[in-house]
Amino acid sequence: MQVQTPDWVKHAVFYQIFPDRFAKRDDYPEKLSTNPNQFEPWSDPPTPQGYKGGNLWGVIDQLDYLQDLGITAIYLTPIFQSACNHRYHTHDYYQIDPILGGNDAFAALLDRAHEREIKVVIDGVFNHASRGFYFFNDILENGPHSPWLDWFRVEKWPLSAYDGNLPANYVSWVGNRALPQFNHDNPDVREYIMQVGEHWIRQGIDGWRLDVPFEVKTPGFWVEFRDRIKALNPEAYIVGEVWKDAGQWLDGTQFDAVMNYEFTGPTIAYVAGDRVVRELVEFHEYDPYPALNAEEYGQKIQDLLDLYPWEIQLAQLNLLDSHDTPRMLTLASEDIPSFKLAALLKMTFPGAPCIYYGDEVGLNGGHDPDCRKTFPDSQQWNQDVYQMYRQLIALRHQYRALRTGHYEILLAQESLYAFLRNLPGADDVIVAVNAGDEPEQLRLETLSPTVKGLELKYGDLLTAKSLRSDGTLISFELPPRSGCILASR
Repeated sequence: MQVQTPDWVKHAVFYQIFPDRFAKRDDYPEKLSTNPNQFEPWSDPPTPQGYKGGNLWGVIDQLDYLQDLGITAIYLTPIFQSACNHRYHTHDYYQIDPILGGNDAFAALLDRAHEREIKVVIDGVFNHASRGFYFFNDILENGPHSPWLDWFRVEKWPLSAYDGNLPANYVSWVGNRALPQFNHDNPDVREYIMQVGEHWIRQGIDGWRLDVPFEVKTPGFWVEFRDRIKALNPEAYIVGEVWKDAGQWLDGTQFDAVMNYEFTGPTIAYVAGDRVVRELVEFHEYDPYPALNAEEYGQKIQDLLDLYPWEIQLAQLNLLDSHDTPRMLTLASEDIPSFKLAALLKMTFPGAPCIYYGDEVGLNGGHDPDCRKTFPDSQQWNQDVYQMYRQLIALRHQYRALRTGHYEILLAQESLYAFLRNLPGADDVIVAVNAGDEPEQLRLETLSPTVKGLELKYGDLLTAKSLRSDGTLISFELPPRSGCILASR
């Protein structure tokens, strides 16, 4: 079958927001009658269970900032009513959490974002619910008499939803009794989730990010989900959280893409090398170590590009970190050059780059909850990193080849890696990286007819001064731990 993914995703720059920590407005309409002192001070280190009080009205206030940065799509981690700051413990799939401003705030966010041509994708946690979810709570109250018994997988009685000294006696996600797992084989459960997906598409969302979708084993479940979502909006984006080879979900009948951790791991391993703090990632399902040289990195990238159809590659969600991982800056021992090189490779790779909130200003963080710090005051921004991101985003928007052009590796040797993004009828772009500690002279052979017209668009002035071309051969110097973008004048 012919694989088709949403066209807008191929040209998008995403920004991932963890709503409790990005921004807040204190005077929003219909505010909860809670004492603001019950929220943790914004600038204090986050705790596993504490709330900072970020809300969707605050996100609305930052839309001008995001638009100025060049963001064209937002991915929000869960926003439905829940009893935890990350909101993966869903209470009500039809209600936006009141702390975030409720349904009114979300409707306003959709309107204001769409006015700026910014898409909004939200998190769908459909593998499990929570102890506070109405149907499961009914089972806790009424036991085997509950009409919702078959919505979950009860093994025996009595259930123990809170006392860890007793067996839970029901199936939960990774054994966490706070997260009872749906019985997706039950047609009523299946229909409920399908209708939730449809409801929010009708409300105007532009797609779903699906949490741990590989845990749903019911045959045909995600095929039906895609069919019903696409029937309402063929351009809706469906992206799954799958950390490894996702071929079985990327056959054109289920997801448009996945969170591309298969790009993340090798990229960090190449640019950061032995700077990677291994204890920060040894329990995660991606591989930013052992260190890779350029040849090894190039092979992994080529393998990745060969893994899925090109139409899928152009819709992949490319990231360096997320709410589930240490921030890349901390993972790389706070090494700014490693972080900048990774950002360069991410912003020029096929697929939609995704910036985890705060990365663009140098926000750091280790294990959860440290990777979920609040967005810092402007006085704490790393302005060099911020300007780098602005420049890279602008270049991606400027050059169509960086979005949909063919990807051809030109050089992968020792510390040096270079590739061409080529699109017929558009300007060619060459990207080169020196991940080593010594300056290097690069000589690249390309059949591109525009090679004579290339000039430096991003990088060190030394590279610009050393740039030479002779027929199809181009040469230039790269300082240590640096990269460049060359494009037509």
